[in-house]
Amino acid sequence: MPTDRGPLWARSPLDGRYADRTAPLAAYVSEAALMRARVKVEVEYVIALADLEATPLTIDSQLRENLRILYREFDDEAAELIKAIETTGARGYDATNHDVKAVEYFLREHSPQRVHPWLHFGLTSEDVSNIAYRLLVREAVDEVLLPRLRTVRDSLVEFAHDYADVPMLARTHGQPATPTTFGKEMAVYASRLGRSLGAIEEAKDSLAGKLGGATGTFGAHDVAYPDVDWPKVAREFLTELGLDYVGLTTQINPGDDFATLFDAFARANRVLIDLDRDVWEYVSRGYLGQETTAGETGSSTMPHKVNPIDFENSEGNLSRANSDFSFLAESITTSRMQRDLSDSTVKRNVGVALAHSLIGYEKVQTGLEKVVPRETVMREDLRDNPAIIGEAIQTVLRREGREDAYEMVKEATRGETVTLEDFHSLIADLDLPDTTKAELRELTPETYLGIASELARDLT
Repeated sequence: MPTDRGPLWARSPLDGRYADRTAPLAAYVSEAALMRARVKVEVEYVIALADLEATPLTIDSQLRENLRILYREFDDEAAELIKAIETTGARGYDATNHDVKAVEYFLREHSPQRVHPWLHFGLTSEDVSNIAYRLLVREAVDEVLLPRLRTVRDSLVEFAHDYADVPMLARTHGQPATPTTFGKEMAVYASRLGRSLGAIEEAKDSLAGKLGGATGTFGAHDVAYPDVDWPKVAREFLTELGLDYVGLTTQINPGDDFATLFDAFARANRVLIDLDRDVWEYVSRGYLGQETTAGETGSSTMPHKVNPIDFENSEGNLSRANSDFSFLAESITTSRMQRDLSDSTVKRNVGVALAHSLIGYEKVQTGLEKVVPRETVMREDLRDNPAIIGEAIQTVLRREGREDAYEMVKEATRGETVTLEDFHSLIADLDLPDTTKAELRELTPETYLGIASELARDLT
């Protein structure tokens, strides 16, 4: 067995096969990233304590800068030191077997002794971790996931506008139905995804942290400085970090804000899963062609095949992500009494759900860049299904006062193979004004599109 175990030996495809695709998330969902975020919370908290009139702690501008450099320039050496303090002991510390305490000891190594009593003052580890996770997730959403989703939506808008007038047979219950345009159908997905993006933005901007101590009572804070308005301090501290404040908690942040965000992502992912499956159908029916890639193999035995693999891969990854999001939303919002640690290990998997989502977004985008609508195939399919204008004919007949319009067209078309000539014969025998007969004879599957084109073009 090889001694240098790289990506080919990874325990998960996220760090193996898909390592390049998930790499942008490493700065936000890795263990080192969590360490960095915890350092930031601890540093900003001790600075906030120094700014309180009640405390004797003073931190001048130079020391503030030096402390902030610890997270702004956080590197591999810092991460390895924190890990060593936690697991094996380092710099004279026994192994803490506690990741947050290891961060505190790391900060002692990089701050003057007079600051040490104020590091982690009055806090429980969850005060630090719940804020750190939210800072990381917010950044990951802003910097990685939302940009990818916006790119997908932009592609769908472009399809909607470019193919607004391309007629296409619709199918309801799998059966031929009232025609649409390819652009309008892409506009539907662009609109749905746009609303989902808004929900993600709103949930991301509503992430809320807690800072209330061991059981959410500010017990340690209050006994040390009973005259300080600690909820006000906590609110201002969290606002400065860009988070909302949740005041009523146990030891842990209830996690309802995360659950809302995960639900918003799951909603966006469901939209794209629906798109993946529809595009797969359009490819299988020949409505969409796929640009080939030199050297790419579609099948190990059938040389002719060009498979819609990007959409299949997207569907699989987004489905996995949604399973994880559901599990996360359920798990992190429950806790035995005031605290149990089941949520701690679960939260470490937030990055897994985000990573599968990221792969899904990139795969669907890659697929959209390869597909090419085949207008000729779409038109031929419309011409092969003239029965679909029966809806239009019976509706016009209703307008003209024929109460048996639906039954008349149903008898002539249901389960039958009909042609445009059959409809013309039916129309000719009816007692209708010549202008109405002419109107009905003008109907074809390719022109019976309602305002589909306008709906697609109006999408912004």
